[in-house]
Amino acid sequence: MNILTCNIRCYGADDGDNGWEYRKDFCGEVITSRAPDVICFQEVWAEQFDDLTAMFPEFRSYAMVDEPAGRNPMNSIFYRAGSCRPISAGGYWLSQTPHVAGSSSWNSRCVRLANWVRLEETATGAEFRVVNTHLDHISQRAREHQAELIVEDTEAYPADYPQVLTGDMNCDFGNRAIDVFKKGGWVDTYAAVHGTDNPGSTFHGFHGPQCRSEVGKMDWIFMRGEMAANDAEVITDSRNGRFPSDHYFVGACIEVTP
Repeated sequence: MNILTCNIRCYGADDGDNGWEYRKDFCGEVITSRAPDVICFQEVWAEQFDDLTAMFPEFRSYAMVDEPAGRNPMNSIFYRAGSCRPISAGGYWLSQTPHVAGSSSWNSRCVRLANWVRLEETATGAEFRVVNTHLDHISQRAREHQAELIVEDTEAYPADYPQVLTGDMNCDFGNRAIDVFKKGGWVDTYAAVHGTDNPGSTFHGFHGPQCRSEVGKMDWIFMRGEMAANDAEVITDSRNGRFPSDHYFVGACIEVTP
């Protein structure tokens, strides 16, 4: 199955010519070109969710709104209805009270959450779980504890149960939060295919290769349990100097290996 993680940059950002209205069609074209079975988004606002739903009519989705009275399904998961059948879905806030909507802890600048779906491949009957998240961009303490909470959640499943973790982790391979994931059994799909988890920055601020970000790959697709990665890619597509987002999207081809 082809899985993408895509931080699409929120609708409300003051991005001028890089605003969502000017790049949404190209964003959809880039995603479509990779023939995904599962698309995990971050920073989705309600307006973008409506656009994405119209762009991908063959997909179904699951999302949670981050704020108690909000409307933005920030970490939406889209899955191709013809490829996957939903079994269950849920989510939690990355805080000391994960069941309390809109809660945050550890000096996290933003409310952060993780949501998940359990899916069954229609062709093979293989079951797997996809977790999608976005760790805090300011507090290192929050990132580490948020990673610990995700590991605690995923360890509730058998060690061989196939799981995928996607998201903008706001940190690269040298950060302790990534160590938390790895110690919790998560394997970077890019490293599994290419032998390195440091292909360079995936945040570029709409500047592409001209960006000199101090942080390397912050957008991740991990796997855990009986899964194997056959391919992985940092998607650097552009058109006339324009990009689909301020992040490069990341893709992986993963199979369940019972």
